[in-house]
Amino acid sequence: VHMANAFYHLSVCVSYLERSLKFYCDGLGFVRNESFTIGSAMAPLVQMEGEVALNSVYLGMSGVRLELWHFDAPEAQKLPHKPMNTIGLTHIAVRVDDMDAAIRRAEDFGGTYLPNTRTRANTDGLQSDICYILDPDGVRIELLWMPEGTGLPLTV
Repeated sequence: VHMANAFYHLSVCVSYLERSLKFYCDGLGFVRNESFTIGSAMAPLVQMEGEVALNSVYLGMSGVRLELWHFDAPEAQKLPHKPMNTIGLTHIAVRVDDMDAAIRRAEDFGGTYLPNTRTRANTDGLQSDICYILDPDGVRIELLWMPEGTGLPLTV
């Protein structure tokens, strides 16, 4: 049986590439990696017809790759805010070492803090401080603080 053998990346469509790069890199701490330009020859791959002009930039953090897509053509479409119980991807989570500083930094680079989501929990002895922010386009990002050396183990 042949199955997928590695997680490769998540992709987020953004409206202004430079603004999003500042948010994800300077605000959250992702590192910018390679970038590509994708043209109309790739229209079937992105499930579109006609002219396609797409800039793709890969970012990295902790071995995870996040791809930002910016369409010059056709223009990106903004959908209404999705409730958390909508089927599909709900959020991206990053771990932080200082919640208040992380919130301020995210806001400094175009993020929006959702203060009513801030939750301090002690689940089966695992302390956490969690909140949500929105990236400049409204994509939900979870900020998660846990004491150093604790957390859920990664599976390989």
